[in-house]
Amino acid sequence: AATKLASAEKLMYFCTVQLGLEQDFEQKQMPDGKLLVDGFLLCVDVSRGMNRNFDDQLKFVSNLYNQLAKTKKPIVVVLTKCDEGVERYIRDAHTFALSKKNLQVVETSARSNVNIDLAFSTLVQLIDKSRGKTKIIPYFEALKQQSQQIAAAKDKYEWLVSRIVKNHNETWSNVSRKMQSSPEYQDYVYLEGTQKAKKLFLQHVHRLKQEHIERRRKMYLAMLPQAFEALIPDLDEIDHLSCVKVEKLLETKPDFPKWFIVLEETPWDATSHIDNMENERIPFDLMETQPAKQLYEAHLEKLRNERKRAEMRRAFKENLETSPFITPGKPWEEARSFIMNEDFYIWLEESIYMDIYSKHQKQIIEKAKEEFQELLLEYSELFYELELDAKPSKEKMGVIQDVLGEEQRFKALQKLQAERDALILKHIHFVYHPTKETCPSCPVCIDSKIEHLISSRFIRPSERNQKNLLSDSNIDRINLVILGKDGLARELANEIRALCTNDDKYVIEGKMYELSLRPIEGNVRLPVNSFQTPTFQPHGCLCLYNSKESLSYVVESIEKSRESTIGRRENHLVHLPLTLILVNKRGDTSGETLHSLIQQGQQIASKLQCVFLDPASAGIGYGRNINEKQISQVLKGLLDSKRNLNLVSSTSSIKDLADVDLRIVMCLMCGDPFNADDILLPILQSQTYRPSQCGSSSSV
Repeated sequence: AATKLASAEKLMYFCTVQLGLEQDFEQKQMPDGKLLVDGFLLCVDVSRGMNRNFDDQLKFVSNLYNQLAKTKKPIVVVLTKCDEGVERYIRDAHTFALSKKNLQVVETSARSNVNIDLAFSTLVQLIDKSRGKTKIIPYFEALKQQSQQIAAAKDKYEWLVSRIVKNHNETWSNVSRKMQSSPEYQDYVYLEGTQKAKKLFLQHVHRLKQEHIERRRKMYLAMLPQAFEALIPDLDEIDHLSCVKVEKLLETKPDFPKWFIVLEETPWDATSHIDNMENERIPFDLMETQPAKQLYEAHLEKLRNERKRAEMRRAFKENLETSPFITPGKPWEEARSFIMNEDFYIWLEESIYMDIYSKHQKQIIEKAKEEFQELLLEYSELFYELELDAKPSKEKMGVIQDVLGEEQRFKALQKLQAERDALILKHIHFVYHPTKETCPSCPVCIDSKIEHLISSRFIRPSERNQKNLLSDSNIDRINLVILGKDGLARELANEIRALCTNDDKYVIEGKMYELSLRPIEGNVRLPVNSFQTPTFQPHGCLCLYNSKESLSYVVESIEKSRESTIGRRENHLVHLPLTLILVNKRGDTSGETLHSLIQQGQQIASKLQCVFLDPASAGIGYGRNINEKQISQVLKGLLDSKRNLNLVSSTSSIKDLADVDLRIVMCLMCGDPFNADDILLPILQSQTYRPSQCGSSSSV
């Protein structure tokens, strides 16, 4: 039956999200007169309201219930705002319901969405008896179930978000479209709403961004010590500077842009630089953070400790060198107490001192052995009266030791008696059987060196015939002087030889040439450093420099060489083709820049009227001065100059000497400071030398 409601012309709202936003939702006017009603939800606010008496509210509810009861329609009492409910109010409401016949009470909270559906389903069950009876759950128990349900839905939704969203730059509109059909998304939105779903998404994105920033921060902080090592490795430069001055110093370093980037906006983690994965340079404003300052302090402390450890090493070595207690062969266990102090143990491990001590022992033992060998040579008369088998008797060994016993060089090997006796026996054997095997300098005996040198240079008859055949038909000769200071000439000569065949031949434009190199690094006025020798007539000169000093040496050497030929009939050295090259500079400590060296080289090349080659860059391997392309370029230029000047091979200039039998006797001692290569190579480089008829392996 219809029930007349005394609320004519009142507005009713269909609001699905939140009260207070009535204007945003559908509005309908309640009809006038009778309205079909199947049941009633009698709502009682059990929260503590301002300026409101609960007892008065309960009287109003009681009167309202009496009116509703006359309709004979089902009634359910709904306690609202139970999340802020007052225990006495709830208890009084239940007492009121118990006083009525079959009046059911449902405790709800619209804000927490607890038991809202239960209130309506309870009323529906009372209206439609065919439905199963609904179990009424108290608010706190329902709240617990609701929380568990929400927590489970939240876990599933967060899992879904973490699976879909991998980048902190994702947007909600894009991601929500992807998740629209996922049950995890639908369940959570149903329970908590879209705004909370979006909030969880934003939290996840923020977390991803913070993790990304932290990874970048860790990467930058890991690079900082390397940057400090590269830019400020000198303790004297930074030891007394403040952090601000250190930052200014860093900006002045040439390699600063390689390690750091100065951003227009700061801080770096709030800029787009965090997403620039290709640029791994350190944002310079990171230097102002505490972790970066701590890393700088650690770098400073490391440099100080390294200096202190180096000082400890030097002090320990000085102790070894000056201590009278350190003798050849003395074990570390015996020497330790004489040379170690507390400071040594603080800064370095004992194993390091043992290694230094071991190396020092090796040096003083070798020196003591050399001095003892000299002592044996000084007392050579002791060994003249031995038997031919050179095996001294025990008595003779006793006599030798008695005679030498007072010598300090004999006493120096007191702790190495076995090695000292072995040296005596080896010396005796050498006196009676002087060979390279019994030489005290073995395996660096001068005889062994000369044999190796001759065997590596000597060409067997079959090879010589083949060489002559090639020379006559297809091979020309290029004589190249390489002028450079401080090892530059020899180093480049070795690099060029590495590009040649085993028999010193070089291929240019498909043709094979015999290449003869003469590296010069000393005073060119000395015969050993002369540009020209009886067997070597240069076709060109390759001048190398890597500093202002080495460039000055080149200029002075060229001028001296030209002066030495003035007034002579053969003065082709004045017109000798020159090529000036700036090579890679290793260990540059002079402060000279590449630009200034190039400018100076170009000026000198103009003065000497020679070719200048810029320093090589691409194609150079480790340890190379100039590349193969530049070498070929130089040699091609020499060939052209040689053809223009009608210079012939140096072998033709001594053609008349081919049949001369010239014998030179040289006496070299083992241990002489002269290098056998420097003495013999001018002879061995001659095309006309041959094995001596006496058959000696050290005669040519």
